Amino acid sequence: MNYVYNFEKLQVWIESKELTKQIYKVTQEFPENEKFGLVSQLRRISTSICSNIAEGVSRRTNKEKARFSTIAFSSAVEVINQLIISCELEFITQKQYLLLRKQLESITNKLNALRRYQINNINQ
Repeated sequence: MNYVYNFEKLQVWIESKELTKQIYKVTQEFPENEKFGLVSQLRRISTSICSNIAEGVSRRTNKEKARFSTIAFSSAVEVINQLIISCELEFITQKQYLLLRKQLESITNKLNALRRYQINNINQ
């Protein structure tokens, strides 16, 4: 059995990793000329969400952990922005957009809760 790191136990990390996989799948259908535009940006920022959660969990203080939760939250909001643009350009369907947005709302809610916990326990 493989060792399980603490971040792997977090529901918010699991959901953000799944979101990243979905982003990779939907961006495969984007126009070729968007390969270095929206495709690259969406893939990088969606990966940033789960990466910052993982990195933050490894930090020693709750203040440091909260900083990484904030960065992950900001990346999630940036993904929403890019998805709005992608939908308006008709690179994704309204249905795809709404599904991804619902996933992001769950992730941002969990990140807010995690960050609040970290900030409220800053001296620990």
